[in-house]
Amino acid sequence: MSQNSAQETPKSSSEEMASKGQPVVPVVRLLHHKMCRNGEYPGSRIQRYPVEDALMKWKKPFPDYQPAFYESPHIAGKPWSDPSKDSDDFKKIKFNKLDGKVNRISYLGKYKTFDGIPQNPIGRTGIIGRGLLGRWGPNHAADPIVTRWKRTESGEIVRNQRTGLGYLQMCAIKRKDCGKWAIPGGMVDPGENVTATLKREFAEEALSMNAAPMEVEVFFKLAGKEVYRGYVDDPRNTDNAWIETLAMNFHDENGDMVGRFNFKAGSDAARVVWKDIDRNVDLYANHSTMLKQVAENLSAQW
Repeated sequence: MSQNSAQETPKSSSEEMASKGQPVVPVVRLLHHKMCRNGEYPGSRIQRYPVEDALMKWKKPFPDYQPAFYESPHIAGKPWSDPSKDSDDFKKIKFNKLDGKVNRISYLGKYKTFDGIPQNPIGRTGIIGRGLLGRWGPNHAADPIVTRWKRTESGEIVRNQRTGLGYLQMCAIKRKDCGKWAIPGGMVDPGENVTATLKREFAEEALSMNAAPMEVEVFFKLAGKEVYRGYVDDPRNTDNAWIETLAMNFHDENGDMVGRFNFKAGSDAARVVWKDIDRNVDLYANHSTMLKQVAENLSAQW
């Protein structure tokens, strides 16, 4: 399956969203991806076809491009997984639409399909198929960024001596698959409200609970602030399947709500801690982009 001649995805239209009565929310548009190019695909021994920066975009001719096909055996037959491209059920999928309860609409606007198969709107990744992802096209996630101020034993906010800005701490999980620190997010279930996903993932991954305790219920009812909506530079992305997320910051200003919790790692995390955050922290995917926006919104040190 060659995709060299397909066109680049057009930009989304705020005017079109407004005309349909939808809230116009800025999308942080990544111009490139690097975590999902070159090297070995996660959880496999499949090598990605090498893609240089200059050849990443679909509009750039790349006649030698011959990416390998890979789909993990783990996704076969799962209720959250789409049918294979060779099945009759695949032809029934409605891309770029709300397909039953499955949201196949991209935050980046309408994406292209090639031979009926969705094409990554950012560019080539060196591998085709779905890899570890269940859905063809966008796989929607939600990331709850839960923060508090770093404080001394006496309760004073720790500040940078030069700038006077306070340091933030975030609820961070250490991923089992790659060992990097990350936001405790996860995939949105079909028909699930994104706010419910944010709360559920925090309870599951940071507290190892199937349901959120009352303190978390109250905390998440407070107005969270959206900090990112768009494409995630995730190592699991392929030419035909990719992750998009909605990230919201829930800040415990006084540290007396979730800020006092002792965390317990869920199934996907090796550890979960209150972690100091600044520009030097090595985070999973493009989570640093989201954290930088949080720091700017709260006038915190970055």
